[in-house]
Amino acid sequence: MTGSLTIAGLGPGADTLVTHEVEAALADATDLVGYIPYVARVAERPGLTLHPSDNRVELDRARHALEMAVAGRKVVVVSSGDPGVFAMASAVFEAVEDGPEDWCDLDIRVLPGITAMLAAAARAGAPLGHDFCAINLSDNLKPWALIEKRLRLAVEADFAMAFYNPRSKSRPEGFAKTLKVLQESCGDARPVIFARAVSTPEEEIRVVPLTQCQPEMADMRTVVIVGASNTRVIAREGRASIVYTPRSVPA
Repeated sequence: MTGSLTIAGLGPGADTLVTHEVEAALADATDLVGYIPYVARVAERPGLTLHPSDNRVELDRARHALEMAVAGRKVVVVSSGDPGVFAMASAVFEAVEDGPEDWCDLDIRVLPGITAMLAAAARAGAPLGHDFCAINLSDNLKPWALIEKRLRLAVEADFAMAFYNPRSKSRPEGFAKTLKVLQESCGDARPVIFARAVSTPEEEIRVVPLTQCQPEMADMRTVVIVGASNTRVIAREGRASIVYTPRSVPA
C-alpha cells in the first residue's frame, strides 16, 4: 500500500510554533484535510489539494482522509494545537476501528504539536507546574452531568485545571455553570488565567481571582487555566504578573 495518513498538530497559532516534523509532512503531502480555519493556515502550492470542511463533521473528515490514503495519496489531517488533545487523532482512530480492514494496514502517524494549554501556561508562568488535568467543557459529545462530576472531583483532588472550549454562541450557559461549580467548590480567590488567541496578534492574557470571574471573559478562542489551592501570583511593578504552582506539597 503506497498511501499514508499523517495526523499533524499546527500548534496554537504562530508559524514559529509549528514543529519541523510537521513542516516536512506538509511539504510532502498530496492532500490536506481539516476544519476550514486550520486548512487556511497552510499555504497553497502545486501538487497539494486542500479539503476544508465544517465543524462537527470529524468522523466524515476522518473517513474521507482514510479513503484517499488507501487510494495511494499522501494525506495530512491537520488540527490546531496537538492532534491528540480534543482533536482529530482520536476521530481518525475511531473511524479506523469501525471501518474496512484495509484501513488498519495503512501507515498512520501522529505528529505532536504545542497544545493551547501549554502555550497559555508558558505565557502566564508555570500554573501547571504540579499535578493538573484538562477538561473539555463542550457538552456536544458528553452530558453536562459528567462535566460537573469531573469538575467537582478535580477540585477535591486539588488539581490545577485547564479548560478547552469554554463558551460558544450555541453553549453560552455552560461556562456560567462551570464558574458556579468552581466558586462553590473551591471557596477561595485562587487565580484564573484567561488566555485568548495565544501566539497570534490578537493574544490577550488576563489573570482574575476566581471570585471575580464572569462568563463573558471567555470564548472559543480562550483557554482557561484555574490554579490549585496553592497556586501563587508574583506581582511585578510595570510588568505582567507571574502565575505558578509550586512543585511540591507539604506532607
